[in-house]
Amino acid sequence: MILSTALAFAMGCFALALVLNLIRIATAPTLADRILALDTMTINVIALLMLYGARTGGVSTFEPAVLFAMTGFVATVAFCKYILRGSIIE
Repeated sequence: MILSTALAFAMGCFALALVLNLIRIATAPTLADRILALDTMTINVIALLMLYGARTGGVSTFEPAVLFAMTGFVATVAFCKYILRGSIIE
């Protein structure tokens, strides 16, 4: 009972953080701030997937979480490289 309540509370907090990151992306003054908000959104999605897996007792959410982590990392590196050099591919 307490564990399911704690998991529901944590999922609500991460969902709220996801919405606040969307607002930050829309109102960020610089491109670097938008990239950081997008990276934080990726982390929030990973946390939501893992919490959902803990709540349902399934292990099938681990692979999507790993995929989100890999694509989030590659996207962050690509965006940062675009900011620094103006192109992604050298």
